[in-house]
Formats: sequence, structure tokens, C-alpha cells
Amino acid sequence: MSAAKRPHSSACTLEVGQAVAMDRRARLVLAGATFAATLAVTAAATVLTADAAAPVSAAVTAATLPVAARVSPPLASTVLSKLATKGRAPKTGYARSKYGADWADLDHDGCSTREEILQRDLTRKTYRKSGRCQVIATGILHDPYSGTTMTFTRGATTSSLVQIDHVVALMDSWQKGAQRFTPAQRLAFANDPLNLLAVNGQLNQQKGAADAATWLPPNKAYRCAYVARQVAVKAKYQLWVTTAEKAAITRILATCPGQRVPTG
Repeated sequence: MSAAKRPHSSACTLEVGQAVAMDRRARLVLAGATFAATLAVTAAATVLTADAAAPVSAAVTAATLPVAARVSPPLASTVLSKLATKGRAPKTGYARSKYGADWADLDHDGCSTREEILQRDLTRKTYRKSGRCQVIATGILHDPYSGTTMTFTRGATTSSLVQIDHVVALMDSWQKGAQRFTPAQRLAFANDPLNLLAVNGQLNQQKGAADAATWLPPNKAYRCAYVARQVAVKAKYQLWVTTAEKAAITRILATCPGQRVPTG
């Protein structure tokens, strides 16, 4: 990949890219609101269907719920209490390719999931055209894991400084229930915005496949939100937690009893 350059097109092209990004963010927000409504009603009571692309909730749809239910997800501690607690299954059979070879384009808009998360999480963005996608050329990341601000510049040696973390790591999911998923369900899991954050690449590599019992963000101010997101993902996909993992999450949430699960 060559070093990133600012688009040579006019302001009109930049405005088109911004409009596309705004539409994409709107879709992510809508998906998050729907999940919040479902999770608020079921408190993580979900079922897996044999032919679905991902686990689906057994609750009523968001359209039938009062506004308060759609915007007030449950407490993370409540959802955590309903997760199954089991031992870690073997890694046998795990491969990244079981979740798709690379970032997918599940909505077929020409932009990969990585691009869509960058669109969501970066600020002060500039764009350039790449195929059908207006990709980010430069932007600013307020990294939640370190608590610092980073500059993103697209390029062969710079793009990887900002990486997209699977908050619940793929291998961790494999060892805690995803072995039973269909390939389509694993693909959906790997590309679910709820489970994805743009973060400092070095810290993402440091984390690896660790769960909350063995790795937490250095930025202590973000730890409540971090474990709450893990809880939300595991509830949505009916993944379990280990005893040590549940104890670690419980300990973090005790410092923020009002922490609610995120929705997107």
C-alpha cells in the first residue's frame, strides 16, 4: 500500500465522502438502538437459530417497546449475572479463517468492516476514493485503551498504528461457545460493530486473545466501559465466562455500579 495522500478532488468529493460516512454512522446507531431495546427486555436471554447469520434474541422487536426501553440498556452487572460460567474449552480447531479470511463487507456498500469502524471512531477525518468506498486518508483517534490521542495516516507503514480490536477476542470466543456457531454466525460475530473498537495497535497486539482476567486496558478510566462491552457481546452471542473472568469483571463493575452495557 502506498503512502496516504489527501484526495486531489474538489470540496464536493470530500462532502460526498462525509455524507457517506454520516449515513454509515446512522446505520450503526440504528443497529445499536435495536440491540439495546432487545437486551433491555431479555437481559441476555437469547437463542441461536440453525440457519441465521448470527444469534437472534427471543424478545419482541424494538418497534413494540416504549421509548425508555429503547434507550436504557440494562446494568452490566445484571447482564453478567445471567451469563453461564464454565471452564475454557480447548483451542483445538481454532483458526482466524473460521471467522472469515479478512474483514468483510456485510452490507455490500463497498467499504470493509475495518473502514466502517474507522469511520465511526475517528474524528477530524479526510477521505480519498478507493473503489466504491470513500476511505479515510487521515484522522484523529482518541484511543480508549491508553487514554491518549493518536493521528491516523493511511499508508503501508502507518495504517497499522491504529488497529481494530475484537473486544471479545476471536480465540476467546472459540473457547467459550463459538465452536458451535455456523460459519455465517462466526463471520457475523467477527464483523459486529458492538465487538469492535479502533485502538492503539501496540496495545491491541499486547492484549492478544486475553480475557478480562488476564488483560485490562492501561487506561483505568476506561475499564468499566471495556468490561461492560465484553459482557454485552457475550450476552448477545450466548458465550460463557470463566470463574476467573467473571470475578475480574465483577471487581471492575463494583467500582462503577451504574455502568450499563453499550449498544454499538
